[in-house]
Amino acid sequence: MEIDNNKIVTALSAVKDPATGQDIISRRMISELRIQGNQVQFKLATADLPEAQKSSLNFACMEAISAVYPAAEVHIHMQKAEQDAGKQSPLPHVKNIIAVASGKGGVGKSTIAVNLALGLQKLGFRTGLLDADLYGPSAPTMLGLQGQKPKVQVVHGTHKIVPLEAYGMPVMSIGFVVEPEQAVVLRGPRLAGIIKQFLGDTLWPALDYLIIDLPPGTGDIQLTLVQTVPLTGAILVTTPQELAVVDAVKAMNMFMLDSLNVPILGVVENMAWFTPAELPDNKYFLFGSGGGAKLAHLGNTKLLAQIPLVQSVRECGDNGRPAVLQEDAGGLQERFIQFAKELHEQTLVRNEAIAPTRIVEIKEG
Repeated sequence: MEIDNNKIVTALSAVKDPATGQDIISRRMISELRIQGNQVQFKLATADLPEAQKSSLNFACMEAISAVYPAAEVHIHMQKAEQDAGKQSPLPHVKNIIAVASGKGGVGKSTIAVNLALGLQKLGFRTGLLDADLYGPSAPTMLGLQGQKPKVQVVHGTHKIVPLEAYGMPVMSIGFVVEPEQAVVLRGPRLAGIIKQFLGDTLWPALDYLIIDLPPGTGDIQLTLVQTVPLTGAILVTTPQELAVVDAVKAMNMFMLDSLNVPILGVVENMAWFTPAELPDNKYFLFGSGGGAKLAHLGNTKLLAQIPLVQSVRECGDNGRPAVLQEDAGGLQERFIQFAKELHEQTLVRNEAIAPTRIVEIKEG
C-alpha cells in the first residue's frame, strides 16, 4: 500500500480546531508529517486545549486518515503550543526543503537550482521550485514562463496563490507578478513579507523536494527563510575562482552559525572548465581549478558536481528548456541527473543521521 501525502493532507483539512473552528491544516497545527510504508506520523500542536478536546482532536485525526487508508498505522505526537509557538512549518506536506545559495552573483546559481529541480523530477521525485531571488528572478525565462501570471484560489475562506507549472513542476517567482523590466526596490520587512507569502500562501502540493533559489550573499531573505520553514539543508554554488570561493565561505558560515544550524549538503562547482563545441574533449580552466573541492573541504561536506562552461547551458536557459531536459546538450543532461542523484543520497544520509532542522528564532540586536 502506497500512501499519498496529498490525500493525507486533504483528509486532515476536514478536521477542525475546537478552539477556532478552522481546519487544522490552515491553522498550521500539523508539522513534521512523515510517511514510511504504511506508517503515518506527525506532530499536532494542541495549544491550551482542555484534555477532553485534545483527545477528541487526536481521535478525529486518526479517524480522518483511517477513512482514506484503513490499514495505515497513525502516530500522532501531541505538542503544546508554547513549545513551538510561532514555529509551525507552513509546509508540513513538503518532505525536504533545500536552499541553493552562493556568496556572490554571476556564478550560475539559478542555472544549478533549475536543473537540479528538474533533475530530481526526472528521477521520479515530486519537486517544486521557489525562485526567492527577488532582485533578479531567473525562473520565468529559464522555464519559458515569461508573461504568465499565477491565479488566486479561495481555500477555506483564505486567498491562496496557485503556482505556475513548467514541465509538470510547480514554480513560484516574483517574476510572475512584476513586469520583466521593473526594478524591484524593497526594504527588509517587505522582502520578508513576500517570502512568507510565497511559502505560506501558495498552494504547494505534497512534495518530496522544494528547491529554493536564494539571492547571492547573506541578507534579509536568507534570514526570513530560516525563520519561516525548517530547511533540510543548503547547497553552495561557486566557480573555481578564489574570489568566488572566499565569498561562498561567508555564505556557508552563515548557515553553519549555531543560531541557524542548517546542514550543508554539498558544493557545486559551476563553470569548472570551458569546453568548446568543436573540441568536446578539451578542457580549458579559465577560472582556475580546485575551488569547489576547497569549499567542500572547508565545510566538511561533499563536492556534488562539477558543471563545465559550455555554450549549450546558456542556450538552454535562454530558450526556456533547461539542459537537464535535453539529450543533445553536450553531456550536460547526464551530469545534472547525476548531481540530482548525489543530492538525494546526501539528503538520505542527513535525514538518517540527524534530527529534522527546526525553524529558528533570531533575536534582533
